[in-house]
Amino acid sequence: MNFIIVSGLSGAGKSVALHTLEDIGYNCIDNLPLFLLTELALGLKDDSDQGVGGYLGTAVGIDARNRPQQLCAVPAVLTALSQQQISPQILFLEAETDVLMTRFNETRRKHPLTSGERSLTEAIDEERRLLAPLRAVAQARIDTTYTNIHELRERVRTCLHQQQTVGISILLQSFGYKKGAPEGFDFVFDVRCLPNPHWQPELRALTGRDQAVVAYLEQHPTVLAMRDDLINFFERWTPAFEREGRSYLTIAIGCTGGQHRSVYLVETLRQHFADHGWQVLVRHREQCA
Repeated sequence: MNFIIVSGLSGAGKSVALHTLEDIGYNCIDNLPLFLLTELALGLKDDSDQGVGGYLGTAVGIDARNRPQQLCAVPAVLTALSQQQISPQILFLEAETDVLMTRFNETRRKHPLTSGERSLTEAIDEERRLLAPLRAVAQARIDTTYTNIHELRERVRTCLHQQQTVGISILLQSFGYKKGAPEGFDFVFDVRCLPNPHWQPELRALTGRDQAVVAYLEQHPTVLAMRDDLINFFERWTPAFEREGRSYLTIAIGCTGGQHRSVYLVETLRQHFADHGWQVLVRHREQCA
């Protein structure tokens, strides 16, 4: 039974995630009261055991629109499902508070927890607290602070849509620390210790995908050592994650501006993973228009 729970902060992209799953063949239910989750899951399990269906799977949205006392029961509900041999995948979406506030101001939508006595900032903080139990047990967490709609759709497909992939799916992202480190990744590597092409005037406007930058970086033994260490690490451990049942792996590599060193290493890892037959999705965060 392919059963997914989509949760997260209001304004972080839950509706986009559910629409994405619906587009690829899931039966999606938004704002499901938590007390109905067990009954729904048992019914889906019975249908699955009997070969009844027609959908690729079922995805439900559970968030702060549930009453607080219901959200407190999340661990107990998931434990009860586990005892029935039902283990839903949980996708949790989040973003930084200032970005969420901007999104609400732009759309002029009301946050479900705001009131005459609670400001938007306080509502977001309260929502984080209420949803902490779901976030803690989520197999996939996506930070949408720097993610547009198209990128989010792709990340949802990469993280959860196992039927469209062969073997493990890998998301590689370069980023610049000057705009903040991303959250929700399995691995984050800081490569600011490497020689920086930014200080070469003829390379400053180029990126780590340009051959001149590649040639500059590869003339430095420290860059080659970092490249080889990353390749060796993932060559050794990615199959172990795959054997453990992981369907996706998310890796972020950061330098100062997210233009040269991190881009070069992400492209190097892309080639390595592709050569091993894994599906690879690459994002260069600071180069997204």
